[in-house]
Amino acid sequence: MSSAVASKPATDKLTTYFRCIAGCPGKHSIYDVIYNCPICGSLLEVHHDREPLKKRSADEWRSLFAHRASTSTTWPYGSGVWSMREWVIPSLKDENVVSMYEGNSNLFWAGVPDLWIKLCGNSHTGSFKDLGMTALVSVVKQMMAQGSSVKAVACASTGDTSAALAAYAAYAGIPAIIFLPAGKVSTAQLIQPVSNGAHVLALDTDFDGCMKIVKEVTKDNSIYLANSLNSLRIEGQKTVGIEIIRQFDWEVPDWIIIPVGNLGNVSALYKGFKLMMDLGLISRMPRLVAAQAAKASPFYESFKNGFKEKVVVTAQNTLANAIRIGDPVSYDKAVKAITETNGIVEQATENELAAAAAHADLTGMFTCPHTGVALAVLTKLIDRGIVKSSDKTVVISTAHGLKFTDFKVGYHESNLEEVTSEFPNPAVQVAADADAVKTEIEKRLG
Repeated sequence: MSSAVASKPATDKLTTYFRCIAGCPGKHSIYDVIYNCPICGSLLEVHHDREPLKKRSADEWRSLFAHRASTSTTWPYGSGVWSMREWVIPSLKDENVVSMYEGNSNLFWAGVPDLWIKLCGNSHTGSFKDLGMTALVSVVKQMMAQGSSVKAVACASTGDTSAALAAYAAYAGIPAIIFLPAGKVSTAQLIQPVSNGAHVLALDTDFDGCMKIVKEVTKDNSIYLANSLNSLRIEGQKTVGIEIIRQFDWEVPDWIIIPVGNLGNVSALYKGFKLMMDLGLISRMPRLVAAQAAKASPFYESFKNGFKEKVVVTAQNTLANAIRIGDPVSYDKAVKAITETNGIVEQATENELAAAAAHADLTGMFTCPHTGVALAVLTKLIDRGIVKSSDKTVVISTAHGLKFTDFKVGYHESNLEEVTSEFPNPAVQVAADADAVKTEIEKRLG
């Protein structure tokens, strides 16, 4: 093993801090309880000074990350996030890393020339959110070890964020408080934080209402806010883009399509690509596509007006309930991600997303409705000639279909509202008789 791999990361002097995304002066410790710029109120971002990172060449970074991903058994480098620790939270002590081997998810070839599905649902709690929560909960653990007044973590959620926070907080021994919109998350999503011992509060409102309350509750610095307006989450989530590039042997795809709600995920993708650009690992950006459900598409409406103003809507019921958000908190970051990559925002109807998810399942996947949104948007862009069949395209699947079995059953039994099931495949009850079984098989196989 080379000394570059075996040695302790050369990041002791790396300056990593919160700063205002609007450019206000000031550096804030990532171990302080702060979420917005104290001068203008804008969101913060975690910034890594580039010069210390440039002490390693682009080839050295590629070699280091590839080695850790393939062979390292040294804690915590087996994690897809912490294999890139110098680019995430380099000052974190090993004993405070809270990891469940997140990341390292499959890049699934979808059976057409160059379409790939990044299966982020193949993670500990079944969603993309694990990538961000390992970073945030690890920092909270170190804050508490250093004597911080923080005694619990909290989030508003449509399901996946709460599951990730509850699991990582339980593993770290930190109390978690979860705010969910009553009756608006799947049973599988609800039972995850309940099972992990979180304090689950179902509120008679939607996600945006839950978000307002959790922001009020966490003004007391004893409860730490874990939603994506906290940019520590973005640090972990940005690694998925870096991981995709590594899996392509450092070749940049033409397009990356991701379903969006609160807009932290598309912001994270951009942040990872920008860092690789700055350090010379890649020479161009992929075009990013933010895919929204038509029943909850404020970012799409803002895109249509050229981002001249932020559009806020009252999100309606949608099968893609994890992105049922009408007032996304990471709007400004996401606008930058789309504009800087010459990206696109598009929407999909309930019928379109359900059909796309069912069609994808026929390839062996088990897609969530949100992945269906992204796949439906891909189909629209192909039909318009914007995405070419020869383009290297990645769709990010943000959660596992097992979280949405009611959606799957409803589709195959043809009883989803606003959906005409194009690929229904309901189970058929057959008499326990060999001849009856043979007749049914012949009918199906021809």
